[in-house]
Amino acid sequence: MGPIRRISVMGAGQMGHQIAMLCALGDFETILYDLNENQLVKAEEALQSLMDQWVQKGKINEAEKGRAFNRLSFTADLEKAAESPDLVIEAVVEKLTVKKELFQALEGKVPDHTIFATNSSTIVNSLLAPVTSRPDKFVNMHFFFPPLVMNCVEVVMSEETSEETAQAAMQVCEQINRRPFLLRKEISGFVANRILGAIHKEALHLYEEGIADFQDIDQICRTALGHPIGPFELLDLSGNDVIYYVMQQRYEETGDVNDKPNESIIEKVQKGKLGRKTGSGWYEYGERRGKLEADEVKK
Repeated sequence: MGPIRRISVMGAGQMGHQIAMLCALGDFETILYDLNENQLVKAEEALQSLMDQWVQKGKINEAEKGRAFNRLSFTADLEKAAESPDLVIEAVVEKLTVKKELFQALEGKVPDHTIFATNSSTIVNSLLAPVTSRPDKFVNMHFFFPPLVMNCVEVVMSEETSEETAQAAMQVCEQINRRPFLLRKEISGFVANRILGAIHKEALHLYEEGIADFQDIDQICRTALGHPIGPFELLDLSGNDVIYYVMQQRYEETGDVNDKPNESIIEKVQKGKLGRKTGSGWYEYGERRGKLEADEVKK
């Protein structure tokens, strides 16, 4: 395994396009892949807007922005994305079957030395590795939303992940100016999201039992606990559909009815009230709030 120079990011959604920009800013030759060409256009437009904001705020200069975009390319051609990456970072929908299909398709196309990483915060890499012939080169690299703001990355090993693979992932995180934390044992949800999931579960329970309205729960968490954002505001920011898939995946793994998605989350998803990205969730979002800038979110 040589040094990582080329990275392919799979999925141009709200996580993937920002991870790709982080890689480009970190001097990696980066390809952002999505099978939906319209999604790629939206991703490039969003990144241009975000980087313009960074220039205005003095985080980077025009030359640095230009060099980053020169290192970043966009493609809907899987063959091109798989041609020569040293590292693949998967950031597609949080569904086990979809992720398995992607890695199975990639396995016969990428070089033998390529490391596979999943950005999943719920699906451990040992559930994905069996569709490939490289379990030793498989790892979780869990970025937090939004990746261009949040500093933390959880790097998670399975029993078969090699030390070399884990350290390579850690080094990539450091090069893109993100702080990695290495977990040497798998557990669904890892650290941050297990704690956050417990908060969400209790907040949803309090709301569904009629103990308090969701706005008051958010304000109590802000006021009494010092949280910068309430649990329902965070659900809207992350996406109620994402939370649904995370809960459903946990339930499928454990069989524990307590892990099933809450009825209020199911209702939001069925009504298409997914949060900020759809303009409506727990809260209603006008044009200004619906176009949340990544820098608005604080750790």
